[in-house]
Amino acid sequence: MLKTFFDELFSDVGVYDAIRVTFQMAVTSTLLSAVVGTFLGMALERFTFPGKRLVIRINRTLMGVPPVVVGLLVYMLTMRRGPLGRLELLFTIKGMILAQTIIITPIICGLVYTYAAKTAPAVRVFAKTMGAGKLQTDLLLLREMKHEIYFAVVTGFGRSISEVGAVMLVGGNIKGHTRTMTTAISLLKSQGIFTEGLTLGILLLVMAFILQCLADFFRKESDVNENY
Repeated sequence: MLKTFFDELFSDVGVYDAIRVTFQMAVTSTLLSAVVGTFLGMALERFTFPGKRLVIRINRTLMGVPPVVVGLLVYMLTMRRGPLGRLELLFTIKGMILAQTIIITPIICGLVYTYAAKTAPAVRVFAKTMGAGKLQTDLLLLREMKHEIYFAVVTGFGRSISEVGAVMLVGGNIKGHTRTMTTAISLLKSQGIFTEGLTLGILLLVMAFILQCLADFFRKESDVNENY
């Protein structure tokens, strides 16, 4: 019955494919950005090198870069005559994931660096007194920062799942292939179908809320297991 309701309400936008594409893109890009962004954020705090302040400022600038600018850049890179044209990423989910990863990675990197800069000095002093090596110290720092890293990843996921401009440019909003829930909402708005667009927006929020609750549940379970 619920399937019939959504089929009738969103028959023109392909809601089920849009849901699949949305979460495939958001989850994959967030996972990739979490690995790369956490590594870069920790490395940025760990090492001192000439131009470090400049790198930090550049990263902070990229944290607020307009997604449509990233979308245009990825479009130019992946178009047929572009440097990555042979990979045929344009108007595909993989191309959208690439764009989203470029958008999210600086956010996670910047947040992780900020948290690490506040936490690392005390952790390193403690680790040194305990005779821990560099690897053990880094692992201890990651453990102490797990909640902050989790928050950074959730922030990145929220940015990814709500994105419109970059995925519209790189994905092309192709029904059944690269149309996401946000680009479907944009399409409905352009057609003047506001009720269906609002309903789809509420559905997106509900699904994101459910996923957030599941992530919180598994995080708390992990904390309980560690305490034992």
